[in-house]
Amino acid sequence: MNNNDNSARASGGIHRDRHEIRQMMLRQSFKRKVLDKSVTILTVASVLAALVPLGSILLEVVKNGSMALSIEFLTETPDKIGSGEGGVGPSIQGTLIVVGVASLISAPIGVSGGIYLAEFSSSRGRIHNKFASTVRFFSDVLTGLPSIVIGIVGYVAIVLTFGFSVWAGAFALSLIMIPIVVRVTEETIKLVPDSIREAGYALGIPKWKIILHIVLKTSMSGVLTGIVLAISRITGETAPLIMTIFGSSLFFSEFAGPIDALPLRIWRLASQPYASAHSFGWGAALVLIMIVLALSVSLRVLAYYRSTGAASRRPTKIER
Repeated sequence: MNNNDNSARASGGIHRDRHEIRQMMLRQSFKRKVLDKSVTILTVASVLAALVPLGSILLEVVKNGSMALSIEFLTETPDKIGSGEGGVGPSIQGTLIVVGVASLISAPIGVSGGIYLAEFSSSRGRIHNKFASTVRFFSDVLTGLPSIVIGIVGYVAIVLTFGFSVWAGAFALSLIMIPIVVRVTEETIKLVPDSIREAGYALGIPKWKIILHIVLKTSMSGVLTGIVLAISRITGETAPLIMTIFGSSLFFSEFAGPIDALPLRIWRLASQPYASAHSFGWGAALVLIMIVLALSVSLRVLAYYRSTGAASRRPTKIER
């Protein structure tokens, strides 16, 4: 009898323990589900909170700027202020020229700097490590530097000696663009697995060929994204252009002379007390957004086709 009672009590205890464990697991599962749903709702709300002001800005620019768009607006030179005639042709041309020259200066320097920081600085000893840390520090400082300060630097370094010019504007914009490209390139290249590099070393391929033909091509999409971000940043800068290119109502004639740009033209139109000037300013802002969007889409399409083309091609032998 005692044995039966002990067995019954033991069996009942086991059932109670199992029931308590099941209840504890259910409570923990419920807490995890509640936490997961809460975090999901919070992230979605954060995305919507970021999209609402961005969407409202875009809608406002499209609503006010679309009325000013026309062939004449995109191709003609500015007329008298307040007349409601003319266009922003020189401004569009000047923006493309200044941003293009700044990109040609900044992209090679920024990509090369990012490659050095990611591939060479950690394997060349203490001096290179300290130099790389210094470069990263000043790159971060330069990224957060106010653009008006960079404009003053361009004014003092170039304008006071050679006058207002495309070169001065491109130099000032390149100082904004280079640190962005450097940091994005470095972080993107660091994401490339070491096994890819080791496979190249095992085949006896020199390091510079591994970097150019394997590592850089693997990370090309991220590098182009960094260049797009930098171009988008400098395309809308106004303060450096005020101090370096001065502005002009005529089309481009020489690199050593003043030139107009859309941010500079928008700033001047917005400061005028005429409704027609404000309408032209909204139109110029819409054109500027369309230019940035076109550049971004073009570079992303280029990166996509390069990656798909590289994947579809058969591997070729890299000569030593």
